[in-house]
Amino acid sequence: MVLSSPVRLWLLPNAALLAALAVWGIVRYPHLPSRIPQHIGTAGVDAWTSRSIGSAFVLVFVHVGVTVLLTACAELTLRVTPSAELPDGVAPFGNELVRSSLNRPRTRVSALWTARALLGLNACIGMSLLVGCAVLWRSVPEREVSGWLFTAMTAPILAGTALTVASTIRDRRAPAP
Repeated sequence: MVLSSPVRLWLLPNAALLAALAVWGIVRYPHLPSRIPQHIGTAGVDAWTSRSIGSAFVLVFVHVGVTVLLTACAELTLRVTPSAELPDGVAPFGNELVRSSLNRPRTRVSALWTARALLGLNACIGMSLLVGCAVLWRSVPEREVSGWLFTAMTAPILAGTALTVASTIRDRRAPAP
């Protein structure tokens, strides 16, 4: 699949963040202790694992997967026919099915806004994972983590989700063409 121009442009911050995470992890990996955090709960690190490529880079791999998924969603959002451009005649599966059961953007402009919001959400998720990597890649295996960790990891995701929801609400409230 060849990515459209709007997706390529808005994917650049995500690619830069992913590259920064990978480079930072590669630089930090030789200095990591033999035990690194596997899970962080409300009371701090509550599970440990041996240092390995998989355990040290799990958050980077998660970000790669989320980037692929949300990029595909953004691209498909731009490729779907907006509801304003659907023909008034009989659709292959029946008009009601096409118009009511598929959540389509109303116009090409709103599809672009939604695609940008999805890629913005991806960047916010990447920022959250960046905070997680800061804890994961510490040089000393400490159990304690800052009380701000939960807020620092959830705030970017909530901001990106709000951006995406605002984009869809904007599309739904726009006057029909």
